[in-house]
Amino acid sequence: MRIPPSILAAFICCLVPLAATDSIPAPVNWNENPNCPRTRALNNIRQFRSEGYQVRDGYWTGVLTRGQPLVLDLHLFSGNNYWFSAASCDASTLLRISLFDSKGNPAGSEPVAEPGRATALISVARSGRYFLRLEMTEGDKAETSVVYSYK
Repeated sequence: MRIPPSILAAFICCLVPLAATDSIPAPVNWNENPNCPRTRALNNIRQFRSEGYQVRDGYWTGVLTRGQPLVLDLHLFSGNNYWFSAASCDASTLLRISLFDSKGNPAGSEPVAEPGRATALISVARSGRYFLRLEMTEGDKAETSVVYSYK
């Protein structure tokens, strides 16, 4: 008995995903390690919850190297205030957050920097495109994360 190719292909397609799911790693639990950069960045902005700020799900995590700033393209909405927080896993690094409007003009408050972390506030008067520049001013290279909250 010959099996039609379409039925054989459907049968194989059903088997492949089942076999592949066994090799998919478990999702990362960011709360397991208090020294991971995302957890440190979230802890940095938790203080603003009492002021009504909501932490956003979006974040960036990667390796930041001194002399190679990261620029994130953001869309922010008028009437909102945003706290941005960055942290690295290496407390000996110094980070700086700078915020710019769509024309490249500085926007937001003076950033606050402490060893291994930084925060910056922006009150948005006009909805649109903004840029966040994250740079390492001391240190060589470290895993770093950026999170933000708004109200």
